[in-house]
Amino acid sequence: MQDVLRRPDIPACLRICAGTDGSVTQLLEVLTGKTVKVETIYQKVIKATTEIAQLLGIAKGGEVNDRLVILKVEDIVYVLARSLSPINRIPPAVKTDLMRADIPIGRILREHKLETRRDILKMEILHRDFFGKLPVLSREYKIIYNNDVLMWINECFPVDDRWKM
Repeated sequence: MQDVLRRPDIPACLRICAGTDGSVTQLLEVLTGKTVKVETIYQKVIKATTEIAQLLGIAKGGEVNDRLVILKVEDIVYVLARSLSPINRIPPAVKTDLMRADIPIGRILREHKLETRRDILKMEILHRDFFGKLPVLSREYKIIYNNDVLMWINECFPVDDRWKM
């Protein structure tokens, strides 16, 4: 996993964002000096499949918030992010903000003072149609709250010159 972050073809700013166990949105704002905008591609409540249930540590058929967003600064997209959150584990005040969809997850957790940790599961270079022919650095991680999975997140960062800040 860490080998991906040592590749010389991965710009340093991208390695920093992909390697953090904190808020990517906050890092992007520091690196660009501008506000990061969250744009929702979709958000829906789904029933957990066997695979999703295992990923989140919940029963099959449980309600899960499935959200796909982009993080962008001005007109430049830096991240495509999908999150899966078991509805019954989301604290009520957090649920309201999460369902609004336009607020970054890191900001929601910080504003509600949730003590969480992020466990990175996988990091690899692959392709996502969203970014055309560009390779992306993909990482998957879980946000743990009260020893349970609060969210599973997959972030895809395009590997190109947009990271040379």
